Amino acid sequence: MPGTSLSLRHLRILLRRHGPEALIWRRRIAILGGAVLTGLAALLFARLADEASEMFVGLARRWPAAHLLLTPLGFAAIVWTTRKLAPAARGSGIPQVMAASRDPEHGLNRLVSARTAIVKLVMTIAGLLLGASVGREGPTVQISATIMAYAHRLMSVPLRASVYIAGGAAGVAAAFNTPLAGVAFAIEELAAAYEQRMALLVMAAVLIAGMVSLGLAGDYVYFGVMRQTLNVHEALVAAPVAGVIGGLAGACFSRFMLGMGRSTRTPIRWMRERPVRFAAGCGLVVALLGAATGLTWGTGYQTAHAVIAGSDVPIWFGAAKFAATLATAVSGIPGGIFAPSLSVGAGIGDVLRSMFPAYPAGAIVLLGMVAYFTGVVRAPLTAVIIISETTASRGLMMPLLATALIADFAAQLISKERLYHGLSRRFESSPEHKAHP
Repeated sequence: MPGTSLSLRHLRILLRRHGPEALIWRRRIAILGGAVLTGLAALLFARLADEASEMFVGLARRWPAAHLLLTPLGFAAIVWTTRKLAPAARGSGIPQVMAASRDPEHGLNRLVSARTAIVKLVMTIAGLLLGASVGREGPTVQISATIMAYAHRLMSVPLRASVYIAGGAAGVAAAFNTPLAGVAFAIEELAAAYEQRMALLVMAAVLIAGMVSLGLAGDYVYFGVMRQTLNVHEALVAAPVAGVIGGLAGACFSRFMLGMGRSTRTPIRWMRERPVRFAAGCGLVVALLGAATGLTWGTGYQTAHAVIAGSDVPIWFGAAKFAATLATAVSGIPGGIFAPSLSVGAGIGDVLRSMFPAYPAGAIVLLGMVAYFTGVVRAPLTAVIIISETTASRGLMMPLLATALIADFAAQLISKERLYHGLSRRFESSPEHKAHP
């Protein structure tokens, strides 16, 4: 009958639009599944990275001179392998996600492909086994964006920039156990234009990945709880000093990083044309610094944690860690700069607290950390929230924010361009990322 056939047709339309196979449900399943897998992957990566760092420390204590040979050779081998298997796996991983978000379909083929993600994970762990001054947070962003993209591809959901942004934000949240920092990072760094329709996707992915991390790893504070605060007078005096010193230092790191890829000077161009030899030279710098100081190896997490808790480090620690991190970053091996930058910032904070001996020492160290981190990545809101969540120092929010804003202003005097945005353009224009080797 006409009425019956009309009802059936209407029912089919409703099922197509709102049933279990509808796009909206497939998208929700992709978000849920991708976020859960992101949380699990971040925890696995964290465990492997910690074990690799501990293994390196044990080997370095047993054979302290061995890494003068192993680290340079290892750097060269990592760069050679990365360039052969997945060139887009080099460096931090955050610039790759930015570049992929500008061309979502093409990005999945190279910048956030499964092959690239696997090489990224393995080579970052290899770098930590060699004592490289790298962190896992940037690589976690790239791996998480890859997982989220494949979850959407599996469910036949069109890829948009928001998919990569949500995956990257979930990676930050799971890596640091800092959900708010994940949202802030998505707004400040990954998204060139933060659309309202993207908000739900990002927040859902961050929440789910954070819950997975929290459920399996427990409710931990990354650097430990720090309860010290600054009064108004102390903040007004210390924040500008910390902001200027940390912001300028961080901007120098950013300027060096960007300059190594663009400079037309003959020595730098010669080094760029010989990436494996250059990586070996960078590895030798890292090895010499590590052997001479005993403090610049690896992520620097333990040292930063100790400085925040009140331990003293040599006055040269911040400069030495800066040099080790820069040598590692420009070498081209896979690995992030988040954790090493926080460690350099802790070294700057240690110098600052000698300038303000009557002020709460731990609070001054955090000002140095937020200032330097802001100077490097030029994302003041993300820097403040990361420091606040990783130390539970909510009473310092206003001094931290003031310091970060001053650091961001000071950094512009040295480096106009933001680090990750500048690096991402190389992955958009480089011919080697247009096709498989």
